[in-house]
Amino acid sequence: MGRSGERRVARWYLDRGYTIVARNWRVKEGELDVVARADRTLVICEVKTRSSERYGTGFEAVTWSKQSQIRRVTLHYLQDLRGWHPAEIRFDVASVTPSTIEVIEAAF
Repeated sequence: MGRSGERRVARWYLDRGYTIVARNWRVKEGELDVVARADRTLVICEVKTRSSERYGTGFEAVTWSKQSQIRRVTLHYLQDLRGWHPAEIRFDVASVTPSTIEVIEAAF
């Protein structure tokens, strides 16, 4: 279910003119679900997929601790960039259910 949500979110960004530059980018400290680019902005999106919101939204699962981990992994990602340097880095969170995709841009 998680991979399906990530595919749907990648499509969401593509439909809005972004380029997907990485999916499921991993280092030992963690993973970046979707990495997108628009002009000089690099977008790191954490995707949370749920079968329903019965036990809360995907947004609620992105705690301060998770945000810190994503920032640390992003530092590794930035060290691997070659030839392009973003002017801005934005952290988005996507909550995906079978019927919806909601994205909070600049969530943290």
